[in-house]
Amino acid sequence: MRNNIVHQGAGELSYEIRGIVEKAEKLQELGVKIFWENIGDPVAKGEKIPDWIKDIVKKEIESDRSFAYSPTKGILETRKFLAEICNNKGGVKITPDDIVFFNGLGDAISKIYTYLNRSSRVIGPSPAYPTHSSAEASHSGSHHITYRLMPENGWLLDLDELEDKIRSNPAISGILIINPNNPTGTVYSRETVGKIVEIAKKYDLFIVSDEIYSRIVYDGSKEVASLAEVIGETPGIAMKGISKEFPWPGARCGWIEVYNRDKDPLFSRYIKSIIDAKMLEVCSTTLPQLVIPKITTDPRYEIHLNEKNERYGRKAEIVSIILKNTEGIIVPKTEGAFYMSIVFKNGTLNVRQKLKIENKEAKKFVEKIIKNALPDKRFVYYLLGATGICLVPLSSFNSDLLGFRLTLLESDEEKFKWIIETIAEKIKEYLLSSPSQS
Repeated sequence: MRNNIVHQGAGELSYEIRGIVEKAEKLQELGVKIFWENIGDPVAKGEKIPDWIKDIVKKEIESDRSFAYSPTKGILETRKFLAEICNNKGGVKITPDDIVFFNGLGDAISKIYTYLNRSSRVIGPSPAYPTHSSAEASHSGSHHITYRLMPENGWLLDLDELEDKIRSNPAISGILIINPNNPTGTVYSRETVGKIVEIAKKYDLFIVSDEIYSRIVYDGSKEVASLAEVIGETPGIAMKGISKEFPWPGARCGWIEVYNRDKDPLFSRYIKSIIDAKMLEVCSTTLPQLVIPKITTDPRYEIHLNEKNERYGRKAEIVSIILKNTEGIIVPKTEGAFYMSIVFKNGTLNVRQKLKIENKEAKKFVEKIIKNALPDKRFVYYLLGATGICLVPLSSFNSDLLGFRLTLLESDEEKFKWIIETIAEKIKEYLLSSPSQS
């Protein structure tokens, strides 16, 4: 073409969680039965939506207002409801005008980074959730800047490293927290979140806290500290939604809560640009907004959440029991969300290791796509070809750690146990196929 029409950040867009699906579907065509452990969709993995939730949605559909546009920021009665929940936590106070609905958090994430000044950066955790890391990197046309989560310390972050990176890079304007974390399942304590807020305050930064999994916690000793409770007067954005909690991922319904917009004129202008962009889009989906207060105040809702969390907790324990004695890997405990990230110990992987793939066409396909692949990606694709178990390589989460992420979503616990036992067996087989020389 006459001019280069490609955005400078286009090369930074990557989403292996869904990218691996194309390869898995090809293997499926070749006769490999696929076990989808790559994506966080509880409904696709067999979770049943309670009839009482469906009844509330059906009743709302009968009203004409569910077919109409909502206001740009969202349904006022729902925003009032959510503002009251925030204000009852005893921290920062907000009004309904501080809440904006989006078509899922993917939409919100895109807006938050797109309308940030191109020279401003947001530092985020590594391993990183690709929607955040890709969007932040794309907006700047440069690799996402990260702080390290430590598998040997239960995926907690290194606060000293975080501060050192902020101190040495004046372009950093914000800090991203994902709590509970995807892909690691770690839950950060009130003390940890408070220390991150202290760093933000010290360097005049804002905070983005992705809290989509805030009600999915199954370690009884842990309680999720929301950003609203500890942020004080520091500017910030909390991101929330219903896709994982109800669960209703197909609703594409998420929202942001803006904190302390009035405390900083530049932050206020930035938030205005996000709202203006939303106005051009008109609005977000109406129906799910309308039912949020009705569903979450129903006395059956807490029972529903507790049952879900108990199931995820049991499966997290199954993974820990089965994998903990497997040589060559680190298996950090998970406390929230519905993911676990397993790390191969340094020096255990090499490019000579293989798994036996019985299907000749599948073997040929796998060996073609793993050429020049990182070592953990080689393992994940060999596992996929040999067993049909579809995981995501940890290196795809903007991480220099080698490993894989799995979900805790399989509704059949016996089948889930078989999947984890198979993964353990294949890790041993893979590592022994050509032992590391280190």
